[in-house]
Amino acid sequence: MSSENQEKHEGGELRESMVKIVLSAVLLVVAILIERHTCWQTWQYLLIYLVPYLIAGWETLREGAEKLLEGEALDEDFLMGVATVGALAIGFLPGAQSQFPEAVFVMLFFQLGELFEGIAEGRSRRSISALMDIRPDSANLETTEGLVTVHPEEVEVGSVIVVRPGERVPLDGRVLEGSSTLDTKALTGESVPRGICEGDQIFSGCINLSGLLRVETSKPAGESTASKILDLVENASDSKSRSESFITCFAKVYTPIVVGAAVLLALIPPIAGAGSFATWLYRALTFLIVSCPCALVISVPLSFFGGIGGASRSGVLVKGSNWLEALSRLQTVVFDKTGTLTQGVFEVSAVHPELVGEEELLHMVAHVERNSVHPIAEALRNAYGNEKDDCEVTEVQELAGKGVQACVNGRKVAAGNAKLMSDMGIGIPACDSCEGRGTIVHVALDGVYAGHILISDKPKEGAAAAVRALKGLGVQNTVMLTGDSEKVAARVAEDLGLDGYHAGLLPADKLEQLEKLLAEKPAKSTLAFVGDGINDAPVLARADVGIAMGALGSDAAIEAADVVLMDDDPGKIAAAIRIARRTVRIARENICFAIAVKLIVLVLAATGLAPMWLAVFADVGVTVIAVLNAMRTLA
Repeated sequence: MSSENQEKHEGGELRESMVKIVLSAVLLVVAILIERHTCWQTWQYLLIYLVPYLIAGWETLREGAEKLLEGEALDEDFLMGVATVGALAIGFLPGAQSQFPEAVFVMLFFQLGELFEGIAEGRSRRSISALMDIRPDSANLETTEGLVTVHPEEVEVGSVIVVRPGERVPLDGRVLEGSSTLDTKALTGESVPRGICEGDQIFSGCINLSGLLRVETSKPAGESTASKILDLVENASDSKSRSESFITCFAKVYTPIVVGAAVLLALIPPIAGAGSFATWLYRALTFLIVSCPCALVISVPLSFFGGIGGASRSGVLVKGSNWLEALSRLQTVVFDKTGTLTQGVFEVSAVHPELVGEEELLHMVAHVERNSVHPIAEALRNAYGNEKDDCEVTEVQELAGKGVQACVNGRKVAAGNAKLMSDMGIGIPACDSCEGRGTIVHVALDGVYAGHILISDKPKEGAAAAVRALKGLGVQNTVMLTGDSEKVAARVAEDLGLDGYHAGLLPADKLEQLEKLLAEKPAKSTLAFVGDGINDAPVLARADVGIAMGALGSDAAIEAADVVLMDDDPGKIAAAIRIARRTVRIARENICFAIAVKLIVLVLAATGLAPMWLAVFADVGVTVIAVLNAMRTLA
């Protein structure tokens, strides 16, 4: 069912419920007036009260009976049906007063509570649906016969589509022709449009604001960015938080116990001579109404659902409510450096040759790094600018955490860090002008030191503010792990105000350092690792919460992380923590409020001090209040 049809269906159901409630309320008033002005038999009054009772409660009775036949009797419909039918029947016991008006009122108020609950849940669903309505229903496909409008599922990878101004991008791809600005708010939460031009990657779910774009598709519809985001949000409820798991277990144990207690309350006191059976049956029925745990079962999952939706609106995808709860207890945040705290856009800022000229040094290094996808390698190739000459490159060997070796036109070239030079027995001259300013790539030709190249990367504009925001939220420890040199790491850590750093780390070293930090973190707190989700997958997986930065369009990031930030703004981490803490606080408010009210009214019901209307408030009223409170997580 489409979202529009579902909305119409829900609207129709709500209108039908309102009509039933109003009609039942009017007929209840009529029945009360008839009873006050006549002297009929009890069974005659039952008949006139049954009309408003069945109008209001027929669906509840039917669903309760179906659950009973399915072996799932202890739900709110069954309990409410038993309690109200008992209230209708109690007037026929010897010495008992009829409770017809109260029975109808209880069912009527129960339906009113269901109506408010439906309205609240409908608003929540519509809010999430509107937020995540980012997957278009059509695409303009270029064919030999011109443009044809088709469903995105019908577009093959490598096809060319046209995105007009005002349309939502249906598929991921690369811009072949045109330039424009994109509204990426649905993906990143950012309101500022992003410029796009020929050669840029474009992602489904964005809105084309201005120019006409011709796009070559790179992924099928089912694997597009919009589809992955929708799947994450829709499946987030599969991973329950500790609070939700507690409520599920609590309801399974709690409800049978209170139902058994209600039966004992109805039988034991009259058998012991402590009063009439009618009196204790009425108390047991009141006790039974209070026992419904629907306020907890509905409001707590709704709170987390709303929190996940609110986070999505801010460009933060949380894969489940368990991760949302883990975020709320975050006390240690560990960062990768490149692309997370720094821009990750490297440029050659200095070339210091020793054996050959600058051009030749860049020439050799560019060819050695020909096949590497590392950002530093890309910077070296860009600096040379003539990589596609006819040089012969053979025997390429990548040395993890050290560098690359290869033969270029028969000469053995090695490019990498100080560890690589040390392993080759090559001495490195000091260079005060380079230390601490960036990454130094040392170069050797045929075993002789040939010079070094300085690659610079700048901290992100909002990185220092992001660290301050985390500390403002009470995060006790912010640490950076990097494979860069000690001096570069120290400078970045000082500039950003980090509590600590570990430099010169290989991928395995990062995992080892993370294990130490996990052992040192405060009890009952959690640790998050923030990385790009591609090179740091083992560390992301080992952390209590793995957070992928700059993940727009990155399949690896979405797969590896527990939380995905759909842009590269580290400030979103603090926003995610605030949303998580607010969500957990609201869920706990609902738990404490519902349990406290129910326990008080259960005691009052057992002692005969709680009328049935108060029992209904303890069930339906508390549910409505808890659901409305849960909706605050959407704000």
